[in-house]
Amino acid sequence: MGTLRDLQYALQEKIEELRQRDALIDELELELDQKDELIQKLQNELDKYRSVIRPATQQAQQQSAGTLQGEQRTKRQAISAEPTAFDIHDLSHVTLPFYPKSPQSKELIKEAILDNDFMKNLELSQIQEIVDCMYPVEYGKDSCIIKEGDVGSLVYVMEVVRTVPRACNLGVLGCCLGQGNIQTKPA
Repeated sequence: MGTLRDLQYALQEKIEELRQRDALIDELELELDQKDELIQKLQNELDKYRSVIRPATQQAQQQSAGTLQGEQRTKRQAISAEPTAFDIHDLSHVTLPFYPKSPQSKELIKEAILDNDFMKNLELSQIQEIVDCMYPVEYGKDSCIIKEGDVGSLVYVMEVVRTVPRACNLGVLGCCLGQGNIQTKPA
């Protein structure tokens, strides 16, 4: 049997081994959480791209089947806008405004557009133009930003949300939007 000093030394070594193992376990758990988060983000991206590719693929298949069957028409997805009285040549010199924003804000806006049923079918160049043209606006507490039935032509992406559901304009219930939600005011 060892002396008391030998036993204390052995105990200290075992305690240090346990601390190192605990530190390694904590590090591995953190790495696992980060990888789970990455998997979830990639899964969301994949779902978004699938939602864009599937309608395009189905439309192409329906068009080819429709030409074989003659009279069958395919359903088209589009965004409707008011016609303009401008000639396309008049618009060639128009430059769209650009508002600088962080990469996180750009990604949030792009994700919100791809999540929106009406806007997800835009071309990527159109989505990029929308992202570049969007600018931040801050609203005060108890502000009614958008209400169902409002007439307009604005698109809102909520980056920071600190609101709760509340009454807005004569008892119409407002809603709380999560980060990355997109709301439109159709014209």
